[in-house]
Amino acid sequence: MQNPQEVMMNTAALGRLVGYSTQQVRDLERLGVLPAAERGANGYRRYRMPHALALHAYRALATALGPVPARRLMPALIGGSVEQAAERTDDLHADLALERSRVRAALRGLEDAVAEADDPFVEDDAMAIGELAQALGVRSSALRHWEREGLVRPLRRAGSVRSYDSAAITEARIAAALRSGGYGIPAVSRIIDEVRAHGDTEQVQRILAERLADLTRRSVALLAAAGHLHALLTERLAEEGSSLTPAPGSAPGPRGSADSRRGGR
Repeated sequence: MQNPQEVMMNTAALGRLVGYSTQQVRDLERLGVLPAAERGANGYRRYRMPHALALHAYRALATALGPVPARRLMPALIGGSVEQAAERTDDLHADLALERSRVRAALRGLEDAVAEADDPFVEDDAMAIGELAQALGVRSSALRHWEREGLVRPLRRAGSVRSYDSAAITEARIAAALRSGGYGIPAVSRIIDEVRAHGDTEQVQRILAERLADLTRRSVALLAAAGHLHALLTERLAEEGSSLTPAPGSAPGPRGSADSRRGGR
């Protein structure tokens, strides 16, 4: 029986494993998403099991994160140490959890703003710029930038010290949640202007609810990617002379077809 590690695939055979064209495979190799292919005596590319594992891992990550973040991440997963690769994958889950908490905080801020619209403002409840930045997980410079762009309107105390009341805190929460979701400054500005002018929070609530649904989809997709990442990092550990017990129920890695001349170089 042939050792799976010795199975050779050409470019077309490797691409067929995940439904990619030969050009896509070449591009991913050029970008460092795949390890560099071996070359046969005739000049044709030859791929082995590590290439197949990397390609499956990339495809799963692209579904969870998007193609661009996945392309940026993969070279570190296949080129750095296994410890660094494991740390990067841990960060992916942490980043999704942090973004989810920000979106939920923005939704709570909207609910509080509507419920407390007629309540008098208590100055002791105001937040300083550093406090608010820490609560939102952003830099103070981001809050100052949002202020310049008109997204947030803090109060000014003596000596031009910024103070964020309930309205400014809600604006900052909305801005943080929408910016983390990929909305540009002009779009965020229009949404916040609507909230200020009409007290209409339905659009923001809908956008944030859609964002939560998208984060849930990405979390589930990242769980699906975990199996491929496990296979990839297990292979890396084997190369480094270590071992990792396979996860219960984990599927074996993909097997490729023998090398042929069909499919291009």
